[in-house]
Amino acid sequence: MAVNSRKVAIVGCGFVGSATAFALMQSGMFSEIVMLDADRAKAEGEALDISHGVPFSQPCDIHAGDYDDIADSAIIIVTAGAAQKPGETRLDLIKKNVGIFKSIIPEIAKRNFKGILLIVANPVDILTYAAKELSGLPDSRVFGSGTVLDSARLRFNLSEHLGVDPRSIHAFIIGEHGDSEFAAWSSANVSGVEISRFCEMRGYYHDHDLAKENIAEEVKNAAYDIISKKRATYYGIAMSAKRICEAIVRDEKSVLPVSSIQHGRFGLNDVALSIPVIVGKDGIESEIPFTLNDEEMQKLRDSAKTLRDMIKSCDLSVPEE
Repeated sequence: MAVNSRKVAIVGCGFVGSATAFALMQSGMFSEIVMLDADRAKAEGEALDISHGVPFSQPCDIHAGDYDDIADSAIIIVTAGAAQKPGETRLDLIKKNVGIFKSIIPEIAKRNFKGILLIVANPVDILTYAAKELSGLPDSRVFGSGTVLDSARLRFNLSEHLGVDPRSIHAFIIGEHGDSEFAAWSSANVSGVEISRFCEMRGYYHDHDLAKENIAEEVKNAAYDIISKKRATYYGIAMSAKRICEAIVRDEKSVLPVSSIQHGRFGLNDVALSIPVIVGKDGIESEIPFTLNDEEMQKLRDSAKTLRDMIKSCDLSVPEE
């Protein structure tokens, strides 16, 4: 079945899936959005509600569907999974959501899906690895939203601190999308100006390291803070999913810290985590010569070990039909 480059599907119509569909409807990137959920009525209701905004946007057919309806999608975004509860880490969700993926991913794979599988459900790194194992699709076409949102949060917080447009800030959170993530400060800059030097330009002459540490901690704990206040996060991740779709649909060759399967980069293997890569119409097109200092390298190895240990606790065998 040929891929329809103007079609996207969303599996899971909770807060994240619905917010993502809404963001994509407004973007005008797609002429068809298919929404799929274990609760068909929920998918139908969300599709109808979002469709009523189409007259204020661009033509788009938004409807509920099943696995046969999404097989020719250019991108399938998987947001389905149990929600993260207050006090619960992303990794606490692992076994529950791997079980859900065992019912979803094989259904997609057996329809000879030729598009890109974008994982957004948490814990995203482990579920990206699970999706790759359960689907058998090439690594380049199975990846997760990773730390795209975390990196956006970092840029936002830095923009508030430095008084500069966040779009001029180049800084990444890498590793796990979760408690072992960290900011790669050694490569962070504001339009080519190193962060500490830019701080001094803005009048901050002392405690650069403390300020950076506080900002990184705020980013790492942002989801917990939001969940404690409103029970879920969905607008930021919806915009992150939209940004990744833009890079794919427009073949932008954008550098994004998506969660991808590692095969020897920085000595890492058999794990999915986030390190910046080039994303275009074929998915992950290539790595970039991203550099880390010794401290960051150790943090990355520690993050990978955390994820690898969790992966080992999962039974990722494909269920019998």
